[in-house]
Amino acid sequence: MLELVFQIGIHTTAFVAGAVIVVGAIYSAVETFVLPRSAKDVLTRFVFRRVRSVFALFTRNARTYAERDRAMAFFAPVGLLALPPVWIFLVTLGYTLMFWAIGYGDWEKALEVSGSSILTLGFVLVNTLPGYLLAFSEALTGLILIALLIAYLPTIYATFQRREQMVNLLEVRAGSPPTAWEMLARYQRIHGLDRLTEQWRAWELWFADVEESHTSIFAVVFFRSQQPERSWITAAGAILDAAAMARSVLDIERDPQADLCIRAGYIALRRICDFFRIPYNENPKPDDPISIARTEFDKVCADLQTQGVPLKADRAQAWRDYAGWRVNYDVPLLELCALTMAPYAPRSSDRSTRWSKVQNPPHGIRRPAE
Repeated sequence: MLELVFQIGIHTTAFVAGAVIVVGAIYSAVETFVLPRSAKDVLTRFVFRRVRSVFALFTRNARTYAERDRAMAFFAPVGLLALPPVWIFLVTLGYTLMFWAIGYGDWEKALEVSGSSILTLGFVLVNTLPGYLLAFSEALTGLILIALLIAYLPTIYATFQRREQMVNLLEVRAGSPPTAWEMLARYQRIHGLDRLTEQWRAWELWFADVEESHTSIFAVVFFRSQQPERSWITAAGAILDAAAMARSVLDIERDPQADLCIRAGYIALRRICDFFRIPYNENPKPDDPISIARTEFDKVCADLQTQGVPLKADRAQAWRDYAGWRVNYDVPLLELCALTMAPYAPRSSDRSTRWSKVQNPPHGIRRPAE
């Protein structure tokens, strides 16, 4: 009698454990592809980290950035393609436990029935009502998991294309790699600085779109531009710096749209940092240190002046104003450059390495909630 109770307990536990594994796999798929908000799925993170560690083996010995870029171009697609096999493996494991629990022979036989069901091969037949229900539900689950990836690939690539259109257009206005001073100088020569408002408005919308898409479909963060020297994060850095310099350095009428662009930009970068648990100072002070030296700032100002760009006379106040804007996005920008292995760009990826690992963040640095 005791042995019978023990066997019933073992089989019940196996069935419940199998059901939990299956529900967990389905939940992971829904969180990753269906839930229209930022969701930090543990299983998806685990898969992408393991894939990243494999790619690290290729990039560690790369001699040039071009070699690293070619390898990392496959990282996000491979990570996405690795998810369905992991989910299917877990579903197969879960149903194996359930088939064994309801009496379908030994473990090998239960695995055979489960594999036949999820792949809809039908080479192993079931002959009981509980077996039919499990087989039908497993086959449906497998089809749904595959359909999810297929259905959401167009959404992922549509998001990527929207992002890259603005990045590609920036090269015309800010050079390659894009820089704030080149953008301001070209506007002075071609359009006139009063036309900058159009860019601030367009990039404010771009930042809002990036914030939403790059946290709800986080794999897009790692999708690389068509050209190796382009990157969404270095483009973002160039625009934010251009807006900050326009507000602090240029002797033109104050443009509130530049303020809105900067705010939309640093909020977007911070939200993405939150998703990846990257620490930053949530409430920086205007005089907190930044990664830009005063000598760099003065050199850029002198170059702009030689090109006829109107600058404010008080250079010391201009520096304080610029640093006060830059401090809001400085660390998130550099951290995301390091995370994505961004190509070389002045004032962003060129100095991201020394900021990429914060072992003991200073007072005021916030670590996002786990």
